[in-house]
Amino acid sequence: MNRVILHCDLNNFYASVECLYNPELRDKPVAVCGSAEDRHGIVLAKNYIAKSYGVRTGEATWEAKRKCPGLITVKPNYSLYLKFSRYAREIYEYYTDRIESFGIDECWLDVSESLLLFGDGTKIADEIRRRVKSEMGVTVSIGVSYNKIFAKLGSDIKKPDAVTVITEDNFKDKVWRLPVEELLYVGRSTKAKLNNLSVFTIGDLANCSSQFLVNQLGKWGSILWNFANGYDISPVAKLGYEAAIKGIGNSITTPRDLTKNEDVKILIYVLSESVGERLRRHNFKGRTVQISIRDTALKSIDRQGKLDRHTYITSEIAAKAYEIFLNSWDWSKNIRSLGVRVTDLVEGDNFVQMSFFLEDIKRQKREAIDACVDRIRERFGHYSVQRAVLLEDEGLNANPAQDHVIFPVSYFRNS
Repeated sequence: MNRVILHCDLNNFYASVECLYNPELRDKPVAVCGSAEDRHGIVLAKNYIAKSYGVRTGEATWEAKRKCPGLITVKPNYSLYLKFSRYAREIYEYYTDRIESFGIDECWLDVSESLLLFGDGTKIADEIRRRVKSEMGVTVSIGVSYNKIFAKLGSDIKKPDAVTVITEDNFKDKVWRLPVEELLYVGRSTKAKLNNLSVFTIGDLANCSSQFLVNQLGKWGSILWNFANGYDISPVAKLGYEAAIKGIGNSITTPRDLTKNEDVKILIYVLSESVGERLRRHNFKGRTVQISIRDTALKSIDRQGKLDRHTYITSEIAAKAYEIFLNSWDWSKNIRSLGVRVTDLVEGDNFVQMSFFLEDIKRQKREAIDACVDRIRERFGHYSVQRAVLLEDEGLNANPAQDHVIFPVSYFRNS
């Protein structure tokens, strides 16, 4: 039996929710934008009026305002968006328990086993579309197909408040004529490589030799060739499925360019505080510390190093991250963003071989101190206890754990 997969994409989600709560904005161009003061000043979402002026998601706020002088910008309210995302999932759960998120506003649904109860995929999609509109006050576009890739393409083909069906019989007519960049994971760089090979549409890609694409793009060539030909067989995750956590990290775009080692040390401690707290909360210890650095020319590097033993102690994570940084950066350019991540995770309460030396006693005391600080901050707030190093430049002090930036989930998480 062929699968029936839906991809539900809430239209202009952040902007739609803002206009729902602020009716006076509905007939005006609106964009939800990050904080320009914190250098997160990009367009996160826009309504269709703003889109008609050429405003694009991901561009700088000043660029959007130049295109649309009357643009109204609002700050994101992630807790509100998460609430609406949960409302949508409650509707989806009425039809299936196979629901896989792809970010806050997108989900795949496998309704193959629900057809006898609710009708075919098109009928289910239309019913979901009507319920989202009447019960939530926002709109959704839904793609219906026999695999996840084409279902997602279907939800993008017609917006807003629409259903598009892509079948094994019609996909060559509906999909192959689309620009190649419409295919999932064909970004700007891959598009340029494919265009240089005279591959401009998804059909061009599908009709290439798979081995030729592998020679040009590596393993991605084979993956994209399968996507273009409709050979995607990846399952939709079951409700409640959680992929194994492989690492915990935080990154931040700095309020100002970092120009010296002392600046970086402060930010590393800021990030390590967040990473360490999250490791302890989820009962993990890690052994590999990774840092990511992006300079003012937007070039990035990633470096990593191993600790002597697994840890969730903030000071050990920060010290290793700073050591990696000192060995990796020559200050030929200033730094715009910084990240710290811990991987090679094990359960935090695993048994370990004790040492005859005093170092283990000191480590136990540091673990106890970190746990005590966690409890104080949980009760009195993050800034109730601060490391002295973070007070040297309060402009760099932040709490990344409360910076609710929500990123799409990798398609390959469950594949």
